[in-house]
Amino acid sequence: MKVIIATYCRLLVLSVLLLGSAVAAEKPVRIAFLPDIHFHDVYATFADNAFSGIEGANGTPRATIRSMSAQLHSTRLFNENYFALIAALDDLVAKGITLVALPGDFSDDGQPIHLRGLARILDKYRKQHGMQFFAINGNHDPVRPFDSPGGESNFLKADGSEQAIFSKGTQSCPVEKANMQDTARIGEHSVICSEDIRHLGYAQITHIMADFGFFPNAQYQYWATPFSDYNTDNYNFNKALTQSALAQRQYEICREGSGGEYKKNNDTLCSDMTDTSYVVEPVPGLWLLAIDANVYLPTAMNEQGELRYDGSGNAGYNKVISHKKHLIKWIKTVVEQAQQQHKKLISFSHFPMAEFYDGQSDSVRRVFGNDAFQLAREPQDSVSELLANTGLQIHVGGHMHMNDSRVIHSSSGKTLVNIQGPSLAAYIPAYKMLSFSSDTQLKVQTILLENVPRFNELFDFYQREYQMLSEDKIAISERWDKSILSSKNYRDFALQHIRGLTLQRFLPSEWPNNLRSAVFALSAQQLLLLSQMQTTTLPANEQDWQHLFLSADADVAKQKVKHELTAQGIEDNVFTQWTALDLAVDLYRLRNAGVLAITDIGDERLQQYRLLQTLYQRFSVRQCNDRTLCQLQQQLSQVLQLIAGFQMGQPDGDFEVDLLKGKIY
Repeated sequence: MKVIIATYCRLLVLSVLLLGSAVAAEKPVRIAFLPDIHFHDVYATFADNAFSGIEGANGTPRATIRSMSAQLHSTRLFNENYFALIAALDDLVAKGITLVALPGDFSDDGQPIHLRGLARILDKYRKQHGMQFFAINGNHDPVRPFDSPGGESNFLKADGSEQAIFSKGTQSCPVEKANMQDTARIGEHSVICSEDIRHLGYAQITHIMADFGFFPNAQYQYWATPFSDYNTDNYNFNKALTQSALAQRQYEICREGSGGEYKKNNDTLCSDMTDTSYVVEPVPGLWLLAIDANVYLPTAMNEQGELRYDGSGNAGYNKVISHKKHLIKWIKTVVEQAQQQHKKLISFSHFPMAEFYDGQSDSVRRVFGNDAFQLAREPQDSVSELLANTGLQIHVGGHMHMNDSRVIHSSSGKTLVNIQGPSLAAYIPAYKMLSFSSDTQLKVQTILLENVPRFNELFDFYQREYQMLSEDKIAISERWDKSILSSKNYRDFALQHIRGLTLQRFLPSEWPNNLRSAVFALSAQQLLLLSQMQTTTLPANEQDWQHLFLSADADVAKQKVKHELTAQGIEDNVFTQWTALDLAVDLYRLRNAGVLAITDIGDERLQQYRLLQTLYQRFSVRQCNDRTLCQLQQQLSQVLQLIAGFQMGQPDGDFEVDLLKGKIY
């Protein structure tokens, strides 16, 4: 009897183990995508000891950071994203996710001091938690394809002032001063010269980041490049390692395009260029296609016979199709191989493959012009169609620091879903997580980074900076808003950052003068009244605005507004809780974060925006002369339409992709 019971128990245990193994086998593989980290090592040490940073308190290391003023003029944070990256990686560890893709701009301008720090952190998580990282270059990794001079003018000093640090070859640190141990004197300002701040090219960046996808690893199931002469049938690690050398991953680029025919023109500029694209199978059945979509056009040759190149920030896939034609052919080949071998394929690169403004790009142009809102970075529709026709179905991009989704249906019946991943270094801080529910169903989740330990660790240094600005008697309007130092968590800090960025950068550089002046002048109540006013003269100053809202026209408008609010069941006092400036900030929140911004703005205010849009709608079809109140009312109508349009895009939070039907839900 005991033998029977013992045998039964063993069989029961074995059944449980087998069932557990089956459940584990069925658990979908999850991949995290963290674009645009823009890693800046805030506790870095200059290899040449050129700059010692700021001495910390309570045992913290010396800080090597940029000023808050610099952060509030930039679309990315330079400092706090250090803590955000660590928090995101810890979150992934807690979730049991070991596959992590970095779709470009993993560094900030490819500077050695920061790349060393990034590699050190990634290596720690690789060794301690078994994480595998797969990086591909963005335009801030190799700023140019080869090493180039660089630096920043706004490192923060202990007294709160800014310190310039540049490498040799820049105007601030000419080559003849390269061996100087002390600072160079440039006018009244001291400049530190250090090679640790130069911009590295492909060779050095891939050397530092060698363990993170750029080269084969013995544990990969498969790894190849556009230049490999092997396939899955005859693959082996040693062969892949031999062919992974950058010298064997070259293509020809000319000013006019790619291909040998351009060399027939003696006036053209051509060179060999590195392409770091690769496809990798990190776990059985999953292929990750990392596309190097950087395009650096040769534009000139200096007296020493060296080529000069444009940056790749505005090139993207519009230039890939003309200057990296080999990539398009290779992508088609990878897609075909994946289908034949029943591999699940996800592609990623730094640049978007589709429009990223929820179909509102033409509206953006009408209000802000062709050069605003980074419209130069938008892929042409014909380019998106060509990419869809390669057979790619899923692509995760970065570059724009936006949370967005776009489905491209090509005329040949193929579908490409472009997923724009947000940045950890901007509003709204988040990352994407993808997993296959089945062979034809892909689940996409957007993980917000709300609470980041130590996110305010550097705030005391910013306090000194603000104090310095106050002592220098810089106008209050030119100082940054100190309330950002009261942020309660990292999400709130990023929210305050985009508000400061709107004030310091977006409004001055992107908004028409009369519209910008109105944004700074008007309250929500005045926006309401303005929607019903008939006056044509545009106020020229604050006093004119005051007179306008005390006029008989304003009295009539008040009655009309009261009637509209009553009809909508909206209390009049809710329009006292925000201003036109808040509306401008909310426009950028929605542009950057999509559905994720709704919680921060609130349903009540969005309802008020919808009412305003209705009230201003009549101006959208009017013919208005320049610099009239009518023109301003028309511009406000267009801004309100954009706010509505940014809420009407395809799902961009948590959603599922049906690969058979080419739809997202």
